[in-house]
Amino acid sequence: MKCDTTNAVLTFVLGVLVVLGALFAVRTIMRTREFRAVQEQAIVDQANMATLRMLFGEASEYAKTHPAITPILQAVTAKPTATR
Repeated sequence: MKCDTTNAVLTFVLGVLVVLGALFAVRTIMRTREFRAVQEQAIVDQANMATLRMLFGEASEYAKTHPAITPILQAVTAKPTATR
């Protein structure tokens, strides 16, 4: 009898560990997919920011010879207040 009880307990523990392992594997896969999607969006956002910085730099150079756009550039460079 003692051996059957031990066998049942160990089988139950093994089953629980298998289920937990499967759950953790699925969770890891989902988090990896989410991370890749966010990472791709971050790359796109970084490229857009680089383009905007380049455009702003060119506009600043243009403003040196044509000061009429200086108020527009100053409005764009004004720091927005924190919303958090």
